[in-house]
Amino acid sequence: MPGLASSAETTPRASRDVFEWRSYTLKPDKQKILDDYFKNALIPALNRAGIKQVGAFYETPAPPAPITHLLIAYQSLAQMGEVSMALDRDPEYQKAAADYLAIPAADAVYDRIESSLLYAFETMPHLEPPTKKSRVYNLRIYESHSEAAGQKKIEMFNQGEIAIFRRVGLTPVLFGLAIVGTRIPNLTYLLAFEDETARTEAWNRFRADPEWLKLKAIPEYEDKRIVSKITNKLLTPTDYSQLS
Repeated sequence: MPGLASSAETTPRASRDVFEWRSYTLKPDKQKILDDYFKNALIPALNRAGIKQVGAFYETPAPPAPITHLLIAYQSLAQMGEVSMALDRDPEYQKAAADYLAIPAADAVYDRIESSLLYAFETMPHLEPPTKKSRVYNLRIYESHSEAAGQKKIEMFNQGEIAIFRRVGLTPVLFGLAIVGTRIPNLTYLLAFEDETARTEAWNRFRADPEWLKLKAIPEYEDKRIVSKITNKLLTPTDYSQLS
């Protein structure tokens, strides 16, 4: 995004992951159809095309119209294009996905797919799958009133907030700057926890952490100056998610 890159960045964007975050808002009683498509067609095809781990999640609690999220990590924008073309040429995918792709408009599986494209942060350039079994994920999206304010929040994370997260048990899976999507400028991050107790305890440690209290007291990092809205969602991995 023009004007959003920091002159202080030392890790080239070309060497960072690019994350695609898709959100499928489902029609009634269509969850199994989408799950079967992801499990038996799309995710195996993505793996064959070079994507090592794909995350798939349900929102908890489920909203009135269920939403299923898909996370795909690419090594570059070029790989994203290559993977898309690989699906078109993959006969196993075309066969496994045939019924799903042929569903008529009158019996649509989803209302629409919302998708965002994210550049990994300088201090966390790659996807970091959890090393422990994680049954609770925390998705957070921070919107800012301007590009400069959004960059200042990214600076805050890079200058110390991510390090504090790691120390107190807020285990990061990704941090990304939105370059395509809705309600830009924003940043997105995903955290993993063994269970809800671990999540609650980690956030409590974070809020009381002396280094965090010191960092957030810096006037230029005040939330009211750099963050206009926070979206907070709890996610549960599906039984076929490769991040769990």
